[in-house]
Amino acid sequence: MPKKELSLREQGKAIYEVALFSVKISPGAVAFKIGGSLLDALLPLLTAYFAALTTTSLVGAFQGDDSAARSAILYVVITSLLGLLMTVWRSLDQYIQAKLRYVVESAVSDRMYEHFLELDFWRYDDKDTADLYDRAQKFAQFFAYVFDRIAGLFSQLLAMILAVIALAIVNVWVSLALFIALLPGVYLQFRLSRLQVAHWNNTVETRRSKNMIEWNLLQPEHITELRIYGLVRHLLNMRKKLRDKDELTRINFERRFLKKRIMADGLEFLLQVASLVWVVLEIAAARLAVGQFVYVNAVVERAINSANGFVRELASLDEDMANLFDYQQFMELPPRTGGKNVLKDTPSVISFENVTFAYQGSAEIRVLENISFDIERNQHIAIVGENGAGKSTLVKLLLGLYDPVQGRVLVDGSPITDIDLASWHRLLGVLQQDFIQYSFATAGDNVKFGDVAKHDQDIKQALTQAEALEFVTKLPKGVDSYVYNWMEDDDGTKGKDLSGGQWQRLALARNFFRNAPIVILDEPTSAIDALAEARIFDRLFKSRQKTVIAISHRLSTIKKADRILMLKDGKLVESGTYKELVGDKDSHFYTMFKSQIDS
Repeated sequence: MPKKELSLREQGKAIYEVALFSVKISPGAVAFKIGGSLLDALLPLLTAYFAALTTTSLVGAFQGDDSAARSAILYVVITSLLGLLMTVWRSLDQYIQAKLRYVVESAVSDRMYEHFLELDFWRYDDKDTADLYDRAQKFAQFFAYVFDRIAGLFSQLLAMILAVIALAIVNVWVSLALFIALLPGVYLQFRLSRLQVAHWNNTVETRRSKNMIEWNLLQPEHITELRIYGLVRHLLNMRKKLRDKDELTRINFERRFLKKRIMADGLEFLLQVASLVWVVLEIAAARLAVGQFVYVNAVVERAINSANGFVRELASLDEDMANLFDYQQFMELPPRTGGKNVLKDTPSVISFENVTFAYQGSAEIRVLENISFDIERNQHIAIVGENGAGKSTLVKLLLGLYDPVQGRVLVDGSPITDIDLASWHRLLGVLQQDFIQYSFATAGDNVKFGDVAKHDQDIKQALTQAEALEFVTKLPKGVDSYVYNWMEDDDGTKGKDLSGGQWQRLALARNFFRNAPIVILDEPTSAIDALAEARIFDRLFKSRQKTVIAISHRLSTIKKADRILMLKDGKLVESGTYKELVGDKDSHFYTMFKSQIDS
């Protein structure tokens, strides 16, 4: 969805917001930055002024005026001190910029990460939210640089104004002519920046597609399929087409304005030449001192350079300020916090009461419809059904990630929306199909992430329960080995890649390590051989101290459950024990598992 173009008033407000936020984070550094902007604007003009006085005094000294010689020496010293001050300031400014950039960027990125991880879960599947997040993230990453640009904008604007005023001291009409000559260049650059920003905002998806193609092309694990299927050249061509649509179009904007910009530059050049000719004539007529030539030349050049610098900074800020509104809008998205009731004990019963659900933006497509059932404490439940039946969605509702559009999910009679989500999640151990592979961590850390507050001595037991201990002990450094071949220890020991089944066992070990009273498994052993799976589930179902909810397509797993829930097209069509369901040859359950039952 294209963003609206910011008005000058909105842009001014955005600049104020950035400055205000930066002041709150580091007021001392900001004050130093403001002082530095004033120095950047004033010091070159003061240097030009004293250089002009020096030139005039030197001419007087050459003509035999002793007082002029002494004045020349004084002005040289002052000019040198001003140069020293500029040098010292630039060294200090580099440090202050780095410090301010670090402090501001850290604060903004921390807020961004924390807020992103607190959003309603439906927003992670929402395209508009994804687009907003992309733009907000871009701003967050460059927030500190934005403040540098604002300081630069302020400095250039101040320098331009002071230069025009400084020239007015010599001649008001020349100063006015300079101001008029600067306007065309400023206007043209401003118009160009607006077009480029509008183009940038309207090609978010183009850049996203290009970036995703580039990411896939540079992943070593993707190369085999890309080359075997002959996709390399096709994707390279797609990347080129998308790049041209984005970057080449923006360059073409420059070409459209090139002639007018050359004319504007020419006007500025003519004004500079005309002002110098005027100064020469005035000096020749003895109406101006010789040093005024140096002064006027420096001031006019400073005004032109500052005007061009001001427009460049404004062009850079235009896009960033528009992204600030996206950042603010993103930060105003409400977090998902759940209710206030804190769970202290494992619930006796979990209930679905006439639950109907549809995903955000697809209200007409009901993924679940009028689902009702109970799960008692320490009961073992299997949820079955064909792909797309709604099994994983049902688990998301149980986790409290989404709210039903109708009906309620109850925990001991209380709606899950009234329960503090953190307290509910502490009771759960969840392994989903798309579990995380923590490639940056060791095998032991991958297990310990199940509960980082627990002691490491339980890791070995968890690995044993998940049938993972054997392959982990064979890794170069056992549990302390990295599980990705691009990672390397300080001693040079390289990590080792795991197979899909090994990763799944490691994720199961993480679940065993967590040792939660309610275990939810969504196709947890799809990449594990049948014998290992049987041993794993024997351990899971053997304990009657846990509530186990498993989604599976393997009959060996399903048979062990106390109760089976059969979903079809989002509806709960059958419920019962394995013996009850398999005894009905006309049941949906029997039809789905007939090949496994008869084998």
